[in-house]
Amino acid sequence: MPYATGGDADLYYEVHGTGTPILLSAGMGGSGSFWRPQVEALSRTHQVILYDHAGTGRSGREIGPRSIAEMAGDMARVLDAAGVDDAHIAGHAIGGIIGMELALAAPERVRSLTIVNGWAQADAFIRRCFEVRTRILLTSGPQAYVRAQPLFLYPPRWIAENTQLLEAEEAHMVAHFPGIDTMVSRIETFLAFDGRARLSDIRVPTLLAAARDDALVPSYLSQELSDSIPGAKIAEVEWGAHAFTTVSPDVFNTLMLDFYAETDR
Repeated sequence: MPYATGGDADLYYEVHGTGTPILLSAGMGGSGSFWRPQVEALSRTHQVILYDHAGTGRSGREIGPRSIAEMAGDMARVLDAAGVDDAHIAGHAIGGIIGMELALAAPERVRSLTIVNGWAQADAFIRRCFEVRTRILLTSGPQAYVRAQPLFLYPPRWIAENTQLLEAEEAHMVAHFPGIDTMVSRIETFLAFDGRARLSDIRVPTLLAAARDDALVPSYLSQELSDSIPGAKIAEVEWGAHAFTTVSPDVFNTLMLDFYAETDR
């Protein structure tokens, strides 16, 4: 298994396919396995790089609180380990925030930026959602936190129709939970993030992908990003909620491939 070394935490990563590189960065859970519904479609024409954030998954766990800048440095370190000078960067929610930071700090590494269900600053609605999730974690533990998670990520009907899949996913996530302190630290870091003053400095081609039925990060926050990032394009889907990359993978994969084809031309 390949690891990006040289920092304070070894970072697990995977490479699939060949072609123009795409690096995919997960959201709050931090695991590259979040992007499994994208790997087959994207790797037919691109080199797809997945990685686990520091403190999560198969990456090094013995770390303290981590800043957004450090997480962007981790992203660059994975590119280095994979032998990639620049890549299309796509991040889901907080993964998109990390991508924004890299686009500002090292734009030469970013061919394009895709932010999926992201935000420039957490508003009162997001804060209320994560307050509830944090209380569940602190008072009832990881099992209850993971059990509640689909309610924030998926549409009700999809949850009802995919019970067996979600039960298996729940068992896996509990077994590989990053730890309460790590998860609380990640939540606090991203709730504290405020990128509004720097959005106009992002100069790489940017796609903002959002689901109109997202009950965790409302799509109006993607519109606010679109209003502030020069030349940003916004693509909204009607159904799929916060994890529409899993619920409607064909729709999302087509959005990505069309954007990359246009950018690379």
